[in-house]
Amino acid sequence: MRSNEEPPHGWAGCREVAFTDEALQLTIPMIVMYPANTPERADRLGPYPIELAREAEPLQGSFPLVLISHGTGGSPLVYRTLARHLAQNGFVVGMPEHPRNNRNDNSWEGTMQNLIDRPRHLRMAADWLYRDELLAPLIKPNAVSVIGHSMGGYTALAASGGVPSAFPHEAPDGDPRKIEVTPDSRIRSLVLLAPATVWFRADGALREVNVPILMLDAEKDPYTPAYHAQIVLGGVADPGKLQYRTIENAGHFSFLSPFPASMHNPSFLPSQDPPGFDRERFHQSLQADILQFLRTCHDG
Repeated sequence: MRSNEEPPHGWAGCREVAFTDEALQLTIPMIVMYPANTPERADRLGPYPIELAREAEPLQGSFPLVLISHGTGGSPLVYRTLARHLAQNGFVVGMPEHPRNNRNDNSWEGTMQNLIDRPRHLRMAADWLYRDELLAPLIKPNAVSVIGHSMGGYTALAASGGVPSAFPHEAPDGDPRKIEVTPDSRIRSLVLLAPATVWFRADGALREVNVPILMLDAEKDPYTPAYHAQIVLGGVADPGKLQYRTIENAGHFSFLSPFPASMHNPSFLPSQDPPGFDRERFHQSLQADILQFLRTCHDG
């Protein structure tokens, strides 16, 4: 544990909360990290050891809000180190678990329901945080950033003005159609990590997305290869607001927090990277780059 003196970057508080989708009668769990007044202690999130100040008193201030949207069949837990780093450096971070498109229940994968409700639940997560008695007074108004990995990239784009279209196999009647999404005007910037974007191929589908974007993809990614990024580059309102680069020798899962050595197994694909790729080292630069981008967006 660190000393009781004011730390150079801060401590990350953590709460595990939930909000309710009354229309669908679903309870949606969410991990929230935030700048804290209390030193971190050894803790765990699921199977992962991490130092946090659980249920700590928040640091007083005015902080932007970041929402992290996980990939299909995934979990918010696999972005824990990025969330902690942002919380230590002055952001409130909400990580909802997308219902029925997560590691425990993936029954909505490949459905129109998933395309509709992912961005809606992201908006509901922001609504909950802006109403929360403890954290709402600390969150800057209309200052939301979204970080989306893989299917989370779809979610970020849809929530910020993108107009997706379902494929025939995703629609109950086999008829492809546009998805109605209410954009969230509070979103000020996006971070897209190996984003899944094929639902935005229609002409003009991303024309209303007009915020700064940091987009990173992976050189050796069989799931969201380079053409996914090209859809964004060719579709957004102002490509000049988009910073884009490909991470050399990275794989699709290289953007996930490093796993404990005990979980490294070739049969557990999220723990695997292309030969020679150093995920631990990469995440040091990834966290710094995302923090710098978000600070620039919210300080401007």
